[in-house]
Amino acid sequence: MEEPNWPIVNEEDLWKFVGWHLANKGIHSVLVGGAVVAIYSKGAYRSGDLDLVEPLLAKQTEIKSTMESIGFNKVNRHYVHPKCPHLYIEFVSAPVSIGDDYRIIPDEKEFKGKILKILSPTDCIKDRLASFIHFKARECLDQALLVAKSQNFNLQKVQEWCLNESSSGKEAFDEFIKLYKK
Repeated sequence: MEEPNWPIVNEEDLWKFVGWHLANKGIHSVLVGGAVVAIYSKGAYRSGDLDLVEPLLAKQTEIKSTMESIGFNKVNRHYVHPKCPHLYIEFVSAPVSIGDDYRIIPDEKEFKGKILKILSPTDCIKDRLASFIHFKARECLDQALLVAKSQNFNLQKVQEWCLNESSSGKEAFDEFIKLYKK
């Protein structure tokens, strides 16, 4: 597998490079967080990091070995590449969840013979709305809208999730839908 152009690599290309190498070693991580927004918004949003969830804690030794084999070093909780100062990798705690919902089934994308996993556009929107609901993070509402306006997603599932997530979920959904329809 060819290395990316490190000084200008984007979230999607870095995910494919790292994800392919992890999958090649039997590590089936799921891409979550802001990098998913960057991918689905075609770069309109840039995250600065890739958050990967590996469901099996037993894989930590294999993760470290694989990441080191492709040039990453572990610095505190992040994996950094000396030729890629603008993006780093973090493995976040399992399970894959969005707010209180742990029944997440990621999308699977085939890349050079390996299956890479990523939140679906619908789940990405719910993930961003979770931060808007729970932390009043307005930028996350904006990120949800970027994904909604550039991807096909299930509006009904987003609405149902918002209404079940929190007493302020209806308010958040109403704001989201008002801006989405503009």
